[in-house]
Amino acid sequence: MTSDAPVRLGVIGLGRAFMLMLDAFRSDPRVRLVAACAPRAQSREAFEKEFGGRTYAEVEALCADGEVEAVYIATPHQMHADHAVAAARSGKHILIDKPLAVSMEDGRRIVEAAEKAGVHLIVGPSHSFDTPVAQARGLIESSELGRVCMIQAFNYTDFLYRPRRPEELKTSEGGGVVFSQGAHQIDIVRLLAGGLGKRIVALTGAWDPERSTEGAYSALMIFEGGCGAVLTYSGYAHFDSDIWMGGIGELGQRKAADAYGMARKALSRISGSQEEAALKTTRTYGSGAGPQTPESYEHFGPVIVQCERGDIRLTPAGIQIYGDFEQEFRFAPALRHARSEVVDALFDAVRFDRPPVQTGRWGLASLEVCHAILRSAETLQPVDLVEQVPTHSNKDRHN
Repeated sequence: MTSDAPVRLGVIGLGRAFMLMLDAFRSDPRVRLVAACAPRAQSREAFEKEFGGRTYAEVEALCADGEVEAVYIATPHQMHADHAVAAARSGKHILIDKPLAVSMEDGRRIVEAAEKAGVHLIVGPSHSFDTPVAQARGLIESSELGRVCMIQAFNYTDFLYRPRRPEELKTSEGGGVVFSQGAHQIDIVRLLAGGLGKRIVALTGAWDPERSTEGAYSALMIFEGGCGAVLTYSGYAHFDSDIWMGGIGELGQRKAADAYGMARKALSRISGSQEEAALKTTRTYGSGAGPQTPESYEHFGPVIVQCERGDIRLTPAGIQIYGDFEQEFRFAPALRHARSEVVDALFDAVRFDRPPVQTGRWGLASLEVCHAILRSAETLQPVDLVEQVPTHSNKDRHN
């Protein structure tokens, strides 16, 4: 196999997560989709029509496909463990959508299976892959502004009122904002703070009895070395923090002027969980159009990093630096296509044995923070963290 040959990728799950990676898979010659597994015949037929290859109704059959080198696991959170373990046992490298799993036990099972099989395990996409985050991390590691002292990360969205399947509104099955959205914010903050969280104090909000899972949280996370980070997220569809991001939405598209309230309005026109789940299906592959082409990098709300000699503000176009006496904007490189950074990570791992920071052990550490937020909010007590790994952990091939 030559070093420039595309990674032959099989996809498990052709739902919304796959749709968000579709532009990358269509645009990047370093990846070739050769197989897919999905329960819906309509999605499988659409895949065969666009990409060729083979489709399967059973995960084990895809994992046994000899042409598949790596798999992208884009199934619901609670299915990740069984699918990842099957892929690892078949010797496939794994790109698994965040979060790594729902329970810590399942997360450990995935990591141990990948390590035993000697395959790469990459947890993403998460917004920690976004290029402006990498810019900020590079500036921090240069020590140009001194050590990181404090981080504020905020995001206010309509997440809870987008179409959901029933399990997406059950915390025990990975529903709510902590697992689905917190994983993004936690990854970003851990990456910028060095990775080694020590303790969490948190509160959560479940304020809508019709959607009784957590719709908001706020957490204080303390890191080795003394850095503190405040992480706040609300998915209750009132204030929209994209106003602080130049009107650019999470996926890099400019938001329409009349977008306010659209999620709640759409939800108000349907009745019952079955109809809502059917609406969610219209956002899956083979049933509807994918996201619009982005004009900027993706983001996950305002992030401000306070350092000894200046502050860094992340934007969809790059990073704004505030020094003692002057400020400067450093533009990110031109956007290639959506989520090109995730393809970078997959290609480098499979072809050159160079994993990103976001390995299985990293994903397990971020999952631990999700659980710590929920536990601290329940007990009103701080929670110590024990599974944390540093940002330089990718020096160890599989950890």
